[in-house]
Amino acid sequence: MYIPKQFEINDVAVMQQLMRDYPLATLISRTAEFINANHIPLMLLSEPPPLGCLQGHIARANPLLQQLLDNPEVLVIFQGAQSYISPSWHPSKQEKHQVVPTWNYTAVHAYGCVRVKDDSQWLKNHLAAMTTQHETAFPNPWKLADAPLEYLAKMLNAIVGIEIHLTKLQGKWKVSQNRTPEDQQGVIEGLQEVGNQEMAALVKQFGVTQF
Repeated sequence: MYIPKQFEINDVAVMQQLMRDYPLATLISRTAEFINANHIPLMLLSEPPPLGCLQGHIARANPLLQQLLDNPEVLVIFQGAQSYISPSWHPSKQEKHQVVPTWNYTAVHAYGCVRVKDDSQWLKNHLAAMTTQHETAFPNPWKLADAPLEYLAKMLNAIVGIEIHLTKLQGKWKVSQNRTPEDQQGVIEGLQEVGNQEMAALVKQFGVTQF
């Protein structure tokens, strides 16, 4: 990934938080003939250090399974907050008109090696943990035990687990760091007006410290 210096993030904790906040990832694998992409929700575990690992599952019928067995090296892309940035939000437009539209975004590229987990107990533990993580916010959280045993066994037989041991993380936070403080403030106000409070907060957090 091309990352100009002012957009580079090296803080592992910051990158890991984005991976937790936006768990639907794009897993990119390759064969001798082509490159393949699959959209998979993944759960980040802090072990093993320093980068941790990702756990998920795929359909047993997915051709990705054999591809991962043949070549376990993958790239996983997590896309965080993003927004169109209008030139009209920059005060400098009124002075020099040297402003064009752009796009702000945050992203993490995670590199690693996949281990296929074709084990029912591993899958049960994984699904229980993932379900708990995402059901906590609901008043009556669904649990794995709520599903009939026969139905659960059928569902488990249709999937296999994957565990990605991470070897490298790249973070890119393109949040107006290359603009003046005045333009950054204009972008913050513009984003707030259109309701993108998350990107506005990121410009404030990472942008105004660059000048």
